[in-house]
Parts: sequence; structure tokens; C-alpha cells
Amino acid sequence: MNKFFTHFQRIGRERIADDFTTKYLSTDYDSKNKQGEFISDILLLTDNNQHTISAPKRTIYTAAGKRLFDILISGFVFLFILSWLFPIIGALILTESPGPILFIQPRTGRRGKSFPCLKFRTMRYAPTSQSDFKQTAREDARVTSIGRFLRRTNLDEVPQFINVLIGHMSMVGPRPHALQHDALHWESATYRQRYQVKPGITGLAQISGARGATDTEQKMNRRVRYDHFYISRHTFWFDMKICYRTLTLMIKGDANAW
Repeated sequence: MNKFFTHFQRIGRERIADDFTTKYLSTDYDSKNKQGEFISDILLLTDNNQHTISAPKRTIYTAAGKRLFDILISGFVFLFILSWLFPIIGALILTESPGPILFIQPRTGRRGKSFPCLKFRTMRYAPTSQSDFKQTAREDARVTSIGRFLRRTNLDEVPQFINVLIGHMSMVGPRPHALQHDALHWESATYRQRYQVKPGITGLAQISGARGATDTEQKMNRRVRYDHFYISRHTFWFDMKICYRTLTLMIKGDANAW
């Protein structure tokens, strides 16, 4: 256990390079998946299966606009939506399963610095330790009925607007993973580079079908590929498209949300 925490103390001290090389796998793309059409140009990143990805260019949006957008949207949600939605969802959670309303989990943020990530609790409450980490599986018996609804509609992520308001996260970016999850992949420089920007409530990978458990190397590579594509190209309009796609998935329900 001491070795585990020592490993993550090193994360915060590690300097993230400006440029890096990563491999993109094209074998995991399903040409019949209509979600892929939303960003079909990502398939161009397969020449020789290797590309150099640069850190985000400094623009007015990345330097100040993105943070301003985060504050305005998260502040609005906190004051006018979370203020009344929290007690309603909280009551439903407690009706089905006693315990805390929020699930607070240490996750990795920008440049490897951990932060307490907030979610509505979707599983039956059971005190856990760092060594009890287990990814949620399809038809997971730990997930409650209201929890399945919250996951399918992304409402379980709404408390993360507080994380955005504080500055731990952004509206759009690579999804933050649990520390135990990161420990499985941290030796890969390609994987670490996804944390050169703030993690997001939603992201390109999530609206492109790469949400859910990453129980195989291929699934994780696919998610990281989308993350790098976003990091190197994100703009205001790209963020707007991702937010719009996220809203449509909330309304229709996401098949990859368990």
C-alpha cells in the first residue's frame, strides 16, 4: 500500500512535455457506428499508425475563454439547477439505499494532481478502502435502480459542476480516472499526456462511444486516442459540439452508461 501512495506522490511532481508521440489504433473503429461520423476526420490519424501530437496552442480561448465559460456555466447550474435538483435526487437515493448522497472519489487532475471528484451515489453504500477499487460492469449488482437511471442520463455527474466552479475540472476534457485505474497505465507516457489539460465533465471519447469500462487494452487505447485528438484541436466551437452531443445523449439515454 505504501508503494501505491508513493507512486502517486511522484505524479504531482512529474513535468508533462510539450510534445509527445503516441500510436493510434484503427482496428477498433466500427464503420457502422454512426457516432464515428461526428468526428470522422479522426480516422485520418492512422498514417503508419503513429503521429506526433502537440500540446494545445495558446489561444485566447484556451488561455482565458475556456475558464470563463466554465465559471459562467457551472455557476448557473449551481444556482439555478443543482440548488433544487440536489434535494430531489438526494431523497430518491436515500429512499432506495441509506448512506451518503454523494460519492466522493480521489481522481487524477491536470498534471497528475489528484482532487476529490463528486458524483451522486449510484450504488448501494458499503464503506470501501483504496484496495477495493473495481470498475462498474454491465448489469452490476451494486448499482441501484435510481442509480441506473442517473448513469444512463448522466445526471450522476451533475455534482461535478462544483468541481468545475472550484477549478478542479473543465466542462469539456478527458474524463478523470480513479487513482487505482491510473496506476494500471501510468508507466505509458502516452497515457500520462491526457492529463496535460484539465479533465472534463464530458469529453470527445464519451460522446463517441468510448464510455464505460476499459477492461481491455484496446478499449483504453481507443479512449486515449480520442483524448489526444481533442487536446491538440479543441476550440470553442469544438467544445460546443461536444456539449450539444452530450445533451442529446442525456435525453435519449446512453447505451454505454451503466
